[in-house]
Amino acid sequence: MLRVSLREISAALKEGRVSPTELCQRCLSFIKATKFLNAYITVAEETALKQAEESEERYRRGQILGDLDGIPVAVKDNFSTAGIETTCASNMLKGYIPPYNATVVKKLLDQGAVLLGKTNLDEFAMGSGSTDGIFGPVRNPWSYSKQYREKSVQNSHTENEDSNWLVTGGSSGGSAAAVSSFTCFAALGSDTGGSTRNPAAHCGVVGLKPTYGLISRHGLIPLVNSMDVAGILTRCVDDAAIVLGVLAGHDPKDSTTVQDPFKPFELTSFIDASKLCIGIPKEYHAPGLSSETVALWSKAADLFENAGAKVIEVSLPHTRYSIICYHVLCTAEVASNMARFDGLEYGHRSSMDKSTEVMYAATRREGFNDVVRGRILSGNYFLLKHGIDVLLTPTTLSDTIPYVEFIKEDNRTRSAQDDIFTQAANMAGLPAITVPTALSEKGLPIGLQFIGRAFQEQQLLTVAKWFEKQVEFPMIQLHGLMDHGHTVCQHQKSAFFS
Repeated sequence: MLRVSLREISAALKEGRVSPTELCQRCLSFIKATKFLNAYITVAEETALKQAEESEERYRRGQILGDLDGIPVAVKDNFSTAGIETTCASNMLKGYIPPYNATVVKKLLDQGAVLLGKTNLDEFAMGSGSTDGIFGPVRNPWSYSKQYREKSVQNSHTENEDSNWLVTGGSSGGSAAAVSSFTCFAALGSDTGGSTRNPAAHCGVVGLKPTYGLISRHGLIPLVNSMDVAGILTRCVDDAAIVLGVLAGHDPKDSTTVQDPFKPFELTSFIDASKLCIGIPKEYHAPGLSSETVALWSKAADLFENAGAKVIEVSLPHTRYSIICYHVLCTAEVASNMARFDGLEYGHRSSMDKSTEVMYAATRREGFNDVVRGRILSGNYFLLKHGIDVLLTPTTLSDTIPYVEFIKEDNRTRSAQDDIFTQAANMAGLPAITVPTALSEKGLPIGLQFIGRAFQEQQLLTVAKWFEKQVEFPMIQLHGLMDHGHTVCQHQKSAFFS
């Protein structure tokens, strides 16, 4: 089945239990079966199959490139991909085909990964629901899970999927949905204030935001240069560590990347909890935090304490100012970054060309949605030690909600609410990871976040892996796909898939 980890499928490829071409075809069939999720903007089927064939030849010759050789992956559609349309889910870039790959994309391909396609997002990654792009909103795979449907029936909720489906969170919702629905084994997102961790938590997958400067931003179409980080979405912590090992390191094309060489690491299954100090920031008891999330947060703290770790409450007194500073800096840098899209050099150009000024204004009105224009305007206005090893916090205020509820608030309000626990790590440049922890009373994922010290990813991921093993989060049961007339498990060819 495709419901295995990246590490497991890599082993299967090496042992010949499945071929790269067969694996690619399986994933492509899953993408077609789950098309209604709207997780992908572009599916690069021809390119992917060619890459899979090349990988198969390397396996035949015994010359594989690494653990990712033949592994199907997906990339958020704000990373440049040579020869594959890159839109940022905006009319401004619709039809734009970059002549080069983002560094992170190149590193994946250099390791033999198979690029299935580009995933959906909020326009220019501005949003926390993956609902505001021009290609339409992304649907959370858990909307169709057996766990959620059974609870919905018990609670007498409507089963009308067209009105009651759930949002993924954002802005990397397409990548989170792609990993959650088993269409790929890893996906890239971007994380400026939580855009990888938020949808990961809502879709029941792992979402890692590395330390600022550890991974190259070259080729990531910028939102907020001082906080943008390439994020990693996988189905388990071990897989996130594998992908991080491929992507991390200095890039001469990005001056903000660290000069020190990065040594990939393998996570151990054992930790000496007695040497750990876990911090619980009291300011994270924020308004709107659900009682279920609070209870899980408390249970997680107890789990560490019972294992011998020192768990202490800490005060982060500037937390309430962080979200304000984040939005000031965000809008200011957005204003600067969006200035390049004027219709003169590249991107969308309006047909209203009575004068350069008229064309420029019309281009930006037609090319950007209300959210993007609002941040540009706001930005232009703004422009005139506790000894803790790891912080343990919520990732989101609650489990996810139906789309019809989500859109009752505007994008700006939603982002301010949904970024409350995640944006501080971006402001400080610290690594953070969300780990799926338990299902809510509605049968939906709730994740908890670990924030580590700068460039201490190995310690952070080791703690996260230990926690992941303790909580044993259940796998999504996507029986709901059958209601859409899709037989997801058909065309089984190898023993590995039986």
